[in-house]
Amino acid sequence: MAIETLKNELNKWLNSDKVSAEMKDELKAAKDNEEELKLRFAAPLSFGTAGLRGTMAAGIGKMNVHTVAQATKGLSDYILAQGGGKVAIAHDTRINSRLFAEIASEVLAYNGIPSYIFDGPRPTPELSFALRELGCIAGINITASHNPKEYNGYKVYWSDGAQIGGAEAKAISENISKCDIFEVEQMPFDEGVKKGLITVIGNELDEKYMENVLGERVNPNAIKEQSDMTVVYTPLHGAGYKLVPEVLRRAGIKNVITVPEQGTPNGEFPTVRFPNPEFPEAFELGKKLAIENDCDFIIATDPDADRMGITIRNGDGYLSLTGNQVGCLLLDYIITAYRENGGIPSDAYAVKSIVSTELASIICKENGVKMHDVLTGFKYIGEVIKNHEKMGIGTYLLGFEESYGYLKGTYTRDKDAVVATLLVTEMAAYYRSKGMTLKNALDSLYERYGNYNESGTSFYFKGSDGKEKMTAMMSQLRNNPPKTIAGEEVISVRDYLLGTITDLSSGKTEETGLPSSNVLYYTTENCVFVIRPSGTEPKIKLYFMAKGNSLKAVNERLASCKADAEKLINA
Repeated sequence: MAIETLKNELNKWLNSDKVSAEMKDELKAAKDNEEELKLRFAAPLSFGTAGLRGTMAAGIGKMNVHTVAQATKGLSDYILAQGGGKVAIAHDTRINSRLFAEIASEVLAYNGIPSYIFDGPRPTPELSFALRELGCIAGINITASHNPKEYNGYKVYWSDGAQIGGAEAKAISENISKCDIFEVEQMPFDEGVKKGLITVIGNELDEKYMENVLGERVNPNAIKEQSDMTVVYTPLHGAGYKLVPEVLRRAGIKNVITVPEQGTPNGEFPTVRFPNPEFPEAFELGKKLAIENDCDFIIATDPDADRMGITIRNGDGYLSLTGNQVGCLLLDYIITAYRENGGIPSDAYAVKSIVSTELASIICKENGVKMHDVLTGFKYIGEVIKNHEKMGIGTYLLGFEESYGYLKGTYTRDKDAVVATLLVTEMAAYYRSKGMTLKNALDSLYERYGNYNESGTSFYFKGSDGKEKMTAMMSQLRNNPPKTIAGEEVISVRDYLLGTITDLSSGKTEETGLPSSNVLYYTTENCVFVIRPSGTEPKIKLYFMAKGNSLKAVNERLASCKADAEKLINA
């Protein structure tokens, strides 16, 4: 984009009486930095199935009060075109999250759309639960999940409780593009409350939500029988700070220790560089408490409490489990609990994303459980649940993604760290009653089903041309697929953008049966390599999976696979 065009957009903001003095000062400081102007004004913040997400700053390409208001106007127009309805609004503990949530309610109110807004931070899955419970047409959640503190986001959910699909996202995006960012009208929050267009909701929804979470215990007495067990928990300054400990106490745990330095909501996330349970360093403060209190595991949830990770005792140290390991442990435990309490239902099924471990598929296959593979994004797991409900068949056991997202139950349509925390604790209590630790349970899993492991990495594309670089890289790989990975011949290629699975030995092609998505998936006899652009950040994500006769052989294959993949990316 020409510098003159960028300057024109800049001047539009500087000359608007809708822009605050503070925001104008911020823009003036950036006015001579062309790269900075490109990041702020070259293109609007993209609205997709994941809504909006970006760093918080002034400009059409950033998260701020104006882009949030404009997005809500686009959503309002779409809701009115569908005949209207109510909207539920939630937010996490991030900087500006409450402000953005209130702005959304004010725009909806001006357009005559009633909304329910929580009185403080809530877990993302509770937003999904609330909109279904309250009979809403849509939901808005202000969160950037596990991103660094500079980020915030705007997620939209539809009446089924899942995040919007492609058709809804496209229509809302078109509405947004028709709306001048400085012509969005808002009704003051207090006026909206007085007129009954904004309703503030408190713990009445919390109670109903927790009741549903507790209803998902597969062995309700397991925790009670081990009530003296100690659980160390950290919300990482996020929205799980209240409900996670409360659910554990109601389930029967007497000793729930919340990491005090991380137990208070704080959008600055002062104790961690990344507020993400995927990173072992997020558990450092928790480990100290675990050692002091002789606890075998630590649980962490991310800022919006939809992702959960655990670190377990391993000899004299601690081991952080991957999302795949936790998903497989939970799946195996749930199946075991069903078997010990009446048998596995003949119509039992589980769901995982295509980038999650194949060990889960083996567990299901050997126990007579149907596994459904879906695209990345928990809305696709929600769609499988919804389709089974429509058909009136299927006993849903578990849905999970390798990125630390899990759901048991159909009361919500998003990953739920609250129920995942409950189930991990129940699972730990069950194995404790048998004289086993979670590490023992993990070792047993590999002994029974085989040796599998997975890893991943990301390549970031910073700058205003990052998206173009990612597109070019995916096109290059699509046109020139690798012939070998980790010393093994590539035997099949799945191109989810084209919807094809090609067997390279026979040349035969079949359909994936899944929606179109920009994902490439390569398989060898013992390895899998998957590559896809992130939907929320300027990065390409790489996934590696391997199996073998021993964990040593598996890890060697993973390292080789990763090295080959990085050569491809850097070529």
